[in-house]
Amino acid sequence: MRADFQELVDEVSALLDAPATLEGRDFGLIAFGAHDSDDDRVMDPVRTSSILRRGSTPAVRAWFERFGITRADRPVRIPAAPDAGVRTGRICLPARSGGVVYGYIWLLDDGALSLDDPRLTIAWGAAERAGALLAARAGAVARGGELLSELLAAGPSGAAAAAAALAPTVRVDVGEVLAVVAVAPWTGRGSTPAGVVPGVVAACTVSESDAVTLAALVRLRGDGAEGRALAAARTLLGGPAAARPVGAVAGAGAAAHGGLRAGAAPPDGPRVPETAHAAPPGPTAGVAAVRPPGEAGQPGGRVPEGGGERSGDTPPLRLQGVPDAWRRARAAARAARAEPRLRPVAHWDRLGPYRLLTTAAEVATDEPDPAVSVLLRADQRELARTVESYLDHAGAAGRTAAALGVHRQTLYYRLSRVEQLTGLDLADGADRLLLHMALKTARL
Repeated sequence: MRADFQELVDEVSALLDAPATLEGRDFGLIAFGAHDSDDDRVMDPVRTSSILRRGSTPAVRAWFERFGITRADRPVRIPAAPDAGVRTGRICLPARSGGVVYGYIWLLDDGALSLDDPRLTIAWGAAERAGALLAARAGAVARGGELLSELLAAGPSGAAAAAAALAPTVRVDVGEVLAVVAVAPWTGRGSTPAGVVPGVVAACTVSESDAVTLAALVRLRGDGAEGRALAAARTLLGGPAAARPVGAVAGAGAAAHGGLRAGAAPPDGPRVPETAHAAPPGPTAGVAAVRPPGEAGQPGGRVPEGGGERSGDTPPLRLQGVPDAWRRARAAARAARAEPRLRPVAHWDRLGPYRLLTTAAEVATDEPDPAVSVLLRADQRELARTVESYLDHAGAAGRTAAALGVHRQTLYYRLSRVEQLTGLDLADGADRLLLHMALKTARL
């Protein structure tokens, strides 16, 4: 279908002798026409950002939507606004179907093209064809999300039927690599990114006890599957983040829009150490590979970089592994939320001990282990942070004191207090293991 969109854009570009761009109604880039002009007005900051970042910021959307493009049933001329990064005016052809706008064809306009030019009538027909294609894709995306939701909720007895129903919708080929991404909490206000974020073939939201989590099925082609799955997860994290009000702290690259700034995905900057009771971070994401039933238990659950094809590995069979991958991806997102060094995106293969801890946390009771519950009280946060750092540093007092910024004698005093309050012996390996696991599990 993407090839159909590109053909329509090329057709309009050739017809009007002007660079054209097709975006969805969320302003995500779908296709763009080539241009051979040296005029920097052709590649103004807004168009450059749209092509390079495959989308526009909420502020850019608001600027163009103020001209009524979401309701228009005819071409709309939009003037240049250099202060906003729009150096060249636009003509917008809404891509409609059934009276609903599903996207926009944009033409850079220097004012020479009249809105009653007969060529625009032909271009309007191309926009309507684009609208029909976008409407069909939207229907498939919605159906894919419904079927993915059913698969996640099916249970072992219904997984085969649910996977068979999903397979034709997402059109996964034998040998393609699949991964599941979990984003928690999802603050995309009910929207899902399937068909917008490259590789995401189906997505749905899952309501849990205290938040909503996004589940996204990602199709990956070629080598470097794990890296591209992580990249897709970071892009998904940028979706909810972009919902922040205009004027919020912007990420790198926001200045490319001139005066139109908005939020960006959480940066991979220095991490601030936290205690088990610290305020929760922003959204985090987890990634896990999809394996057919019976193979998910292999070390790390990894999928070969070049693909996932095996004897009998049909798409419906492989999709039966989606619920297990979903549980692992959700666990990885929880681990990233709990452990600063894993943020903002954690891959199940890279969790280390958190693979065991997240599994244990799922079946644990609400009550912490009685031996360490005293350390989880609000008035003992300093002791909990101290002993957790001590255990993280394998009992090396010098490195622990340096990490905490305290004198060694202060460290020894706090550790003795931990032993007094818990009744545990920090010289005993079993007691240290219990204490370390309990403190890490408390984060989860």
